[in-house]
This record gives sequence, structure tokens and C-alpha cells, in this order.
Amino acid sequence: MDGAFSTWLVEAIGALAAILGTICWLPQAIRTVRTRDTRGLSLASNLLLLTTVTLWFLYGVAIGAWPLVAANIVSMVLIGAIVAMKLRHG
Repeated sequence: MDGAFSTWLVEAIGALAAILGTICWLPQAIRTVRTRDTRGLSLASNLLLLTTVTLWFLYGVAIGAWPLVAANIVSMVLIGAIVAMKLRHG
């Protein structure tokens, strides 16, 4: 690989970004499922975010980038749960 970063470092950066970007939704998803309180959540914002992570997932599949694929599968599940709770409980 050309440039300042070696392949392993690039993969490590991608993996770390994927992990952090995914776990940031865990507390919100857990809270939403436990309390069923979705009054403070924007449906439009969460639908846009769900669309975004779905597109990132498809992009990751297309280029064979496992950090994008794995992280966005988990993100789709977490954000999907938030959207489902918002639709069900308003």
C-alpha cells in the first residue's frame, strides 16, 4: 500500500470506527426498548439514519469492506429497533 498508512493500520482504523460508530446507538436502543418512551425521538431523523447505514452496508458489501458490513448490520438492527418502537409507541 502506498502512502503513510500500512494496510493493517488502515484496517485497524476502520475497525475502530466501525465499533465506536455502532456502539454509540446501543444505549439509546436499550433505553427505548426498556422504557418504550419515544417522545423525545425524531422519526424522520431515525429513518434517515436507518437509510444511511443501509446504504453504507450496501457500499461495504460492494467493495468488500468487512468493518463497514459488520458495523452497519449491527447499526441497522439497533436503529431499526428504535424506529420500530417509535412507530409502535409514537
